Amino acid sequence: MKIEACSSLQEVRHYIDELDHQIVELIAARNAYVKQAAQFKESVEEIKGKERMETIMDSIRTHAMELGVSPNLLTKLYTIMIDEMVEAEIAEFRNAKSL
Repeated sequence: MKIEACSSLQEVRHYIDELDHQIVELIAARNAYVKQAAQFKESVEEIKGKERMETIMDSIRTHAMELGVSPNLLTKLYTIMIDEMVEAEIAEFRNAKSL
C-alpha cells in the first residue's frame, strides 16, 4: 500500500477517514463470511475453534511485524473482533439448527 506524503493536517485526516471507511467495510465483509461459515459447522465447539484462532493470531502477528505495526495492538483488536464474530456465528448456527 502506498502512503501519500501529506502537506497538511486536513489532508492527513482525509486519508485517515478514507481508511477508516474501508476498514469498516472490510470488517463487515469478514463478518458476513463468518456468518456463512456457521452452515458448514457441526457444533458450537467447532465454531469456537481454538486451533483456528491460534492460526489467525499467528498470521496477524507475523503480518503486523512485517508492516512495522505493533503485534500487540493487532492481537488485541483481533481478539475483540473475533470474540464478537464467534458469538454472531453461534447465534447463526443455533438459528439454522432450530429451523
